[in-house]
Amino acid sequence: MRVAYVYDAVYPWEKGGAQKRVWEIARRMADDHDVHLYGMHYWDGPSVMEREGVTFHGVCEPMDLYTDGRRSIPQAMRFAAAVGTPLLRESFDVVDCQQFPYFPLFAAKLHDMLGRSRMVATWYEVWGPYWNEYVGWKGYGGRLVERVSVDLPPHVIAISDAIRDDLRGIGRDRGVSVVPNGVDFERLRAIEPVDTPYELAYVGRLSEHKHVDWLLDALAQLRDDIGRVPRTVVVGDGPEREALTAHAESVGVADAVDFLGFVEADEDVIANLAAADAFVLPSIREGFPNTILEAAACGVPSIVVDAPENGSTAVVEDGETGYITGQGPGPIADAIGRVVTDVTERERLSRNAREFGRRHDWQAIVDRVTRVYSGVLAESAR
Repeated sequence: MRVAYVYDAVYPWEKGGAQKRVWEIARRMADDHDVHLYGMHYWDGPSVMEREGVTFHGVCEPMDLYTDGRRSIPQAMRFAAAVGTPLLRESFDVVDCQQFPYFPLFAAKLHDMLGRSRMVATWYEVWGPYWNEYVGWKGYGGRLVERVSVDLPPHVIAISDAIRDDLRGIGRDRGVSVVPNGVDFERLRAIEPVDTPYELAYVGRLSEHKHVDWLLDALAQLRDDIGRVPRTVVVGDGPEREALTAHAESVGVADAVDFLGFVEADEDVIANLAAADAFVLPSIREGFPNTILEAAACGVPSIVVDAPENGSTAVVEDGETGYITGQGPGPIADAIGRVVTDVTERERLSRNAREFGRRHDWQAIVDRVTRVYSGVLAESAR
């Protein structure tokens, strides 16, 4: 097969769950197929280059993905306008366009309509009413674009059962397959943890909806509940970093929390994560966080919160590979307390989490994606 992936943010220059998914699938697909990746031109040198068997196409100069903590609409439109022409110069069996930030889906649809490929879209999140929380009255425009966009691809890959259900909720109930994210299980298992005896870890962007403030408040509560503050590492940067470091001081837990900021090397991120007894992700809005799978592969159970738009709950088996708690510092503190004070429970959760990670090795995920593409092409031929 000849396959193209379309996504503006390219790994490893931009590091997030979607970027990592595209790269991990693309480089493994390239072992047996002709694989191309269209994104912004992050690298030095020619706009077209090859890396690990994948042909990269840089269609425009990189722009900041975020403005004032929100995904930039001008950047998304600039990339969508730039990707159309270079994409149309080529023909592919499948073009897999990543859902967000929506506008590139229209370029991929044109490619499909002109008979140059069959279009597939990988869907990470359904925002729906959250658009109004995100940008106020302008959110009605976002909801309209989302609703129109979801009907563009003949086939959609949802990254979890929860996202598939959300797609049904906005009217997309046909041509949907579920293929979750994955991990490089053996590589992650081989990374040595850092020497710092962390009990808790958070890895992710420091944004308001991630609610790292709840984690800090939970640590303060644990000081009273168990008589100490569990040593915690926070890996990541974002618009809330200064406020969070100040908050840690104000609630008296700063001495027990290491804010590392952005960590460049994946191995260093994993080394910090692997040192912990639990990964805490208090976010109320996620798609399918790779960090939960990465933690699981390291034998680290996850603690996530139950929220209507939180796909994390589909990646944690409550009471088996971690805990799904209520929102707010109190429930999070209760879950943390069970992990850090009960060695038998912690070891049981760790064994279960590791097995969960093993089942999500990237090669198994690539096999599922390949079957979806083959099915799309077979349906098209009929």
